[in-house]
Amino acid sequence: MIWHLIAAIFAGLGAAGIGLLLRTLSGKRLPRWIIPALGGLGMLGYQVNVEYNWYEHKRSLLPESARIVQVDQDAMFWRPWTYFFPMTTAFSVVDEQGMTVREDSGERRVEFLLYRFEKQLQDSVSHQTWLMNCSTRETLPLEGDERQPRLDAMRRLTTEAPLYRAVCEDA
Repeated sequence: MIWHLIAAIFAGLGAAGIGLLLRTLSGKRLPRWIIPALGGLGMLGYQVNVEYNWYEHKRSLLPESARIVQVDQDAMFWRPWTYFFPMTTAFSVVDEQGMTVREDSGERRVEFLLYRFEKQLQDSVSHQTWLMNCSTRETLPLEGDERQPRLDAMRRLTTEAPLYRAVCEDA
């Protein structure tokens, strides 16, 4: 995070330097406020660039066995440009190498880890073990070291759901 602050300051200084150069080249016909205005725009531009590239950067760090199953985009009133160009704020990933497949009574059950990456002040990553019955398309979280199923959180997925396709079609 400190590196982003340092980079934002240098982006602002660079943009302010461009403003100073433009003012000098114009024979001081440009107003003096152009220098801090361009400095502020440079810092804002850097921050917007970092925020919009967060998802691509995180995705590039994932292993090849990871499959993205959900991407959340959001608009925020303090970032008015996000109403026109929504920003990715979170995404969920299934690691295909960490899946455990069991055949029981003619039904295929897959145990897998679902990782959730969220863009916050400091990025957060959470994970939860899930169990999916591929025959009925039912999935539920497993909690604790004993991996007890939480039946109240059971849900049924459609055959087109990216999570179902990542877990059951490729397992």
